[in-house]
Amino acid sequence: MAPLAWGLIGGGEGSQIGPAHRLGARLDGLFRLEAGALDHRAEAGRAYGRRLGIAEDRAYGDWREMLEGERARADRVELVTVATPNSTHHEIARAFLAAGFHVLCEKPMTMTVEEGEDLVRLARDTGRILAVNYGYTGYPLVRHMRAMVARGDLGAVRLAVAEFAHGHHADAADMDNPRVRWRYDPAQAGVSAQFADCGIHALHMASFVTGQEVERLSADTVACVPGRALEDDAQVNLRFDGGAVGRLWTSSVALGRQHGLTLQVFGERGGLAWAQERPDQLRWTPLGGRTQTIERGEAGLSPEHDRACRVTVGHAEGMPLAFANLYADLAEAIAARREGRAPDPAADLLPSAEDGLRSMAAVHAVAESGAREGAWVDARPPMFRS
Repeated sequence: MAPLAWGLIGGGEGSQIGPAHRLGARLDGLFRLEAGALDHRAEAGRAYGRRLGIAEDRAYGDWREMLEGERARADRVELVTVATPNSTHHEIARAFLAAGFHVLCEKPMTMTVEEGEDLVRLARDTGRILAVNYGYTGYPLVRHMRAMVARGDLGAVRLAVAEFAHGHHADAADMDNPRVRWRYDPAQAGVSAQFADCGIHALHMASFVTGQEVERLSADTVACVPGRALEDDAQVNLRFDGGAVGRLWTSSVALGRQHGLTLQVFGERGGLAWAQERPDQLRWTPLGGRTQTIERGEAGLSPEHDRACRVTVGHAEGMPLAFANLYADLAEAIAARREGRAPDPAADLLPSAEDGLRSMAAVHAVAESGAREGAWVDARPPMFRS
């Protein structure tokens, strides 16, 4: 298949997430970067786009210019990645979906539940793909965990324990650091800081692996650093629609923790444990048996693992390769729609607009529960409650 034309909004020079998207999208030769509006400073964005090899007339000054320029082209991009600040996601994703583009949006997909429901409806009405970048689900052993649960290796899932805790915002002296300050400003971050930033990754991964969605939750949220208007630590109890119980801890003040994304799943017949800082190993403990270490790349695992596995066993595989798996899934989904067929089941794992909406509903539920001293609240979006 010839590479698909791809456009990037945001992710400019110095961006934390931009390089991972560019590496992931281009790794397999499935996409080529043809257009971009890469910076809120128009000339800086145009110049950086040209340095990345984007043609002069497709290195745009802002996303509106890119929308008008691309929608009129016979060779327009097919997929647009939105990697801009959170508060802009809804407007940009909506505009490109309405114009007939497929969209990959950074998380959180929106700032409100109402915006999320709007995008879900629009994606359904237009028939366009709207995926959300829960990129850690692209790791081969995370996909193998999902396959093990789905085929019944664990029996019924009883408990999922997820963490995403780091200590990079623990210094109170960073209160005026612009790279930190906005995350705890309700005007820019919305109703939640740490849970909306990191906790939703842990929550989505728990749902992705167990195949269950959260229905109710109870949250204890706190700002450990004085002066913050939003939480920097949260402990959340979860009840899933398939009967499993969930425990989720997320923190930005956990000194000594670096990235801190982990998932443990416990079932009737065994337990699994995975950590993103050691992504090539999965611990499996069958009931009555010894703990085993499953190595990424070894033979005899699942089709989902095999399709996502890129380098031989014993060599580390990292985040950009996990992102590349999502882009490979997107290429397969776009090709399947073109050809009127079902996608490869091992590739049909994209985090969807519905996933993005569920995450935003959980964010607001955590904020509500925290404000009500841990009261149990409905975590489902209204459109999914009937």
